[in-house]
Amino acid sequence: MQIGKVAVIGAGTMGNGIAHVFALAGFEVTLLDVKQELVDRGLGAIKKNMERQVSKGIITQDSLDAALSKIRTALNFGDAKSADSAVEAVFENPQAKTTVFRDLDGILPPHAILASNTSSISITHLASATKRPEKVIGIHFMNPVPVLKLVELVRGLETSDETFQVIRELCLKLKKTPVEARDFPGFISNRILMPMINEACFALMEGVGSKEDIDAVMTLGMAHPLGPLSLADLIGLDVCLSIMETLHTGFGDSKYRPCPLLRKMVQAGRLGRKTGAGFYEYRTK
Repeated sequence: MQIGKVAVIGAGTMGNGIAHVFALAGFEVTLLDVKQELVDRGLGAIKKNMERQVSKGIITQDSLDAALSKIRTALNFGDAKSADSAVEAVFENPQAKTTVFRDLDGILPPHAILASNTSSISITHLASATKRPEKVIGIHFMNPVPVLKLVELVRGLETSDETFQVIRELCLKLKKTPVEARDFPGFISNRILMPMINEACFALMEGVGSKEDIDAVMTLGMAHPLGPLSLADLIGLDVCLSIMETLHTGFGDSKYRPCPLLRKMVQAGRLGRKTGAGFYEYRTK
């Protein structure tokens, strides 16, 4: 099976990044969201990020122009009815994602593969909302998508070998490095990463160290490019909390209990860079 047309559902940070790499690789992309302002913002982010790549000599202006010509925006799933594959990148909520999969299943052609960019939710659960569970797979890109090479490929209980191989080859065409993860809560990446971030939140809450010192220990002592609290701000504290709740529910183990400080930050609307404030301040004066 050859994939030529791709629909990306959700024009936020992950969705526009995914559309970005598909378009640069020559695929026809339909970028969908629920409001015109959201798809316009997503398309604007793609153009801005590609222009940054041109300025750094990563791509040429001709490549940028060709890629942008491959992207069209839409507000209805029906506009992507000819897609060979759809990548869901809506917010990390099982009900929202299940609804997307159910709706896509009724619109896309029988051969189309349905993929989710979920960072923690069961692929088997999402596949159960469709009549093609063998054609459902997890394709978890890392943020920022145009920069980081890793993609986690997650098989659901009924994901076929053919589906896995088609999506693996697709990742290679995107110049990504695919790794296979089993369908357990958090997969590989977030099962390891999120408890570290959560523990950093506990350390801050308990006064073990300041946010700056906690981050410095991990950047200077462990050679991490970002400290855990800075990284949480980049990811989004609401996303971190959602993943920790998925881990806690999925494993039933108290070691995955979300830190009360993390929960409080989310309740306060301090979600990180996207809201201008998280553990650190990002608002411009």
